Amino acid sequence: MEIHAALERADREAFTKDPPKTLKGQIGYLIRQLGSAKAVAQEIGVTADSVNRYRRGARKHPRADVAAKIDDAVRTRWQPQIRKRRQRQAATTGGITVETRAQFGYTAPIGTTDDGRFRRLTVHLPPVYAQRLFDARDAGASDQQMREIVAEGLQEIYFKDGGVRAQGLEVSLNNIDYFDVSF
Repeated sequence: MEIHAALERADREAFTKDPPKTLKGQIGYLIRQLGSAKAVAQEIGVTADSVNRYRRGARKHPRADVAAKIDDAVRTRWQPQIRKRRQRQAATTGGITVETRAQFGYTAPIGTTDDGRFRRLTVHLPPVYAQRLFDARDAGASDQQMREIVAEGLQEIYFKDGGVRAQGLEVSLNNIDYFDVSF
């Protein structure tokens, strides 16, 4: 889930305006987005009566887990057009920058090392990899599938230097200590 979370953080960096901060504002926004208090209640795991109490201001302090779900639901739906525009730009012209500290495994020709080792890398991947990551995320890909896309991009751009060296090298992304994406 590291890659999914990193893509979501990068999406949220694009906000041009902060989402609502007050509970009343957040619930009002969710009701406008989802259409009813019942739909909001199902989304955040409370009753429709509780949602209406939050909206009216009769209940001002939800449990911590409910408050986190409300905040996450708002941020997930906030400024979708701006998110799409930034993703489209990354997938067509800008590409993405991946910063990670992870253990990479190698399969290489005889006479070279295949010992996995931790490396810290910051690599700009071309737009084709950004598009593949966005498509995979939208299709509900697993974290392993997302890792394979990132590993292939790092393999081609960083380890093989665009096809100039290490022709038979295959790279896998194994243990991730840190992973961040910007676009």
